[in-house]
Amino acid sequence: MTFHSALVDAGWAAVFLGIVGTYAQFTRARRLGIEGISFATWVLFAFMGCFWITYGAVSAHSWQVILGSLLVLPFQLAIVFRLKPWNERTILARSFFFFVACCVVPTLLWGWAGGVYGTGVAMTANRGPQLIELIRHRDASGVSVSSWMVGASGSALWILYYSGVHLWAALIATLFAGIANLTIGLLAYWRHVTYRQRLAVEQVFAD
Repeated sequence: MTFHSALVDAGWAAVFLGIVGTYAQFTRARRLGIEGISFATWVLFAFMGCFWITYGAVSAHSWQVILGSLLVLPFQLAIVFRLKPWNERTILARSFFFFVACCVVPTLLWGWAGGVYGTGVAMTANRGPQLIELIRHRDASGVSVSSWMVGASGSALWILYYSGVHLWAALIATLFAGIANLTIGLLAYWRHVTYRQRLAVEQVFAD
């Protein structure tokens, strides 16, 4: 196996990790509820997944890029529907316009590279609502640490893949999103630990 082929194979590993990570969040939301999960973050995941599918098919001609978003899209939509989008119409509309402004308009003005850079901004910014949820709410039982940490690992693999196929705009976009994934994963882990500790203390006093 050559070094180049190893980098290309990293793309397939990233596709696999994307499925694992998104499924982990879906199953946690189904088992433990949606407490702490940001609707804005996950609806933007779905919107941007549509962008990456189109980019992979039309510009990058990459099955890895196409399947990386296509195979996780059903789980993303399932999470979105658990968050009851019909009650979040204002956030839904704002998220859609944010997606258009960051992803669609730059693509129309400056081509696919512009769209990818804009998507990088959107990918990083759309983690913001999830970070805010974790900061505001002490109970983050619905947020899957493994999902976000797997997402960070997947970002590292995507970076290797993009370097191998010379998709530099996608590499830069994924780098910043990966850093945000790691930050959310670590913060969610801290929230889970402190929440369990607080419950244990309350139980001691209750006894």
